Amino acid sequence: MRRGLGWRRLSLRARLTWAAALVLAVALVAGALALSAVLQAGRVRVLDDLATARVAVVADLVAADRVPDALPVVEPGEVAQVLDAAGGVLATSSNASRTLPLLSLDELTALRAAAGEGVAVATSAGGAYQSSARVAVRAATWRGEDVTVVVGLPLGEVQGLLRALRLALLTVVPLLTALCAAAVWVVLGRALRPVEQLRAAAAGVAASGGPGALPVPAADDELAALARTLNEMLDRLDAAAARQRTFVADAAHELRSPLAALRVTLDVARLHPEAQDPAELADEISAEVSRMSTLVDDLLLLARLGAAPGRRGPVDLRAVAEEVAAGVAGGRVPVEVVGTGQVSGDRDRTARVLRNLVENGVRHAATRVRVTVSDGPAGAQVVVEDDGAGVAPADRERVFERFVRLDEARQREAGGSGLGLAIARELAREQGGDVLLGDGALGGLAARLMLPAGAATDPRPHPDGRSAAHELGRPT
Repeated sequence: MRRGLGWRRLSLRARLTWAAALVLAVALVAGALALSAVLQAGRVRVLDDLATARVAVVADLVAADRVPDALPVVEPGEVAQVLDAAGGVLATSSNASRTLPLLSLDELTALRAAAGEGVAVATSAGGAYQSSARVAVRAATWRGEDVTVVVGLPLGEVQGLLRALRLALLTVVPLLTALCAAAVWVVLGRALRPVEQLRAAAAGVAASGGPGALPVPAADDELAALARTLNEMLDRLDAAAARQRTFVADAAHELRSPLAALRVTLDVARLHPEAQDPAELADEISAEVSRMSTLVDDLLLLARLGAAPGRRGPVDLRAVAEEVAAGVAGGRVPVEVVGTGQVSGDRDRTARVLRNLVENGVRHAATRVRVTVSDGPAGAQVVVEDDGAGVAPADRERVFERFVRLDEARQREAGGSGLGLAIARELAREQGGDVLLGDGALGGLAARLMLPAGAATDPRPHPDGRSAAHELGRPT
């Protein structure tokens, strides 16, 4: 357990370096063992071929009864002997003893049985010659007597070569492992440097508590994609924090007046109960409470904008417009709906946008409001027109700010909280669209809702405050 804890305490760079070095060391050791085995097998095979060939030459001399006083040898350290059935030396090469056989009687008997009519090759400890060798044994007949021809080639050269190779590998394997570990350490340091920069930048953003951005590596790789994704997340967190701060500020500012009015009304009623009719007091309080409830609902909606994606699906704009018109039926002016159009978006949010625009038109119209739905090549649009006084071009962007009321609508009787158009634009931009104001054909204001035909584009506004719906075109 302690070993595991120690391993986990290491940095990612150190763990990867250790793992790479371990894998390389295992691979090098396995390769060294395989190389030694292959080299040894190859060298032994060569000695076996030489011993087999030499024993055949001596056997031919024996069979032809042309055995010289000293059997001929070619290779360094080669020993050739002709042994009788009891293991005695009948003939030998000049570099071997005439009384000491190359093989013991037990080895000779076993190899002679294994050879049969052919040749048997095996490794001998060397007996009295104190040197291991590869020996080839072949049965023959000399002067009517069964004899055995034995040729031995020393293994000392092969063993010396293998010892030298193993000593070299004992030096090379650790050296290569250390060099590889150093190279991996350097490469990982460079590869993980952007990660450390991201971590340091993230720590700086967390320490400052304010908006910030993480550095994006120049290489367009996985780390750059991670940095971009984290920056998008930070943008959304900053936007959520900004919405929260705005909500707190707006609620503190806008709720102060109706609460103060309620407090004054109740204090007057408490001090002078005879001067206040209960029914009138209830109506006045009910109106203020209703206004506060609407204001709180609008503030909460603004605070939730962007927190969660909407439910996407096909939206019939004509049907939504007719539902909104039916909701304000019986109001001060009639609402007419013409045209058809369909988009892919959130039906509830689209309905809320149209309701705010229609209510704003009804509030300021003189005699009527017209809602025109139409499809275009890049999307659909809904134009809400009224025949009221309209809005001056200089004020058409200002009215989208929160709690902005123009002079005509500053009185409380005019209704509204000053949030309707702000909510409409933000909901439209969440779906990749926008709301723009212009001159209407009825002589008053035309509020134009534009929505893309397909899936919504990036709902976040452009740096200059414009949404992606501006790519669809803007009214003239």
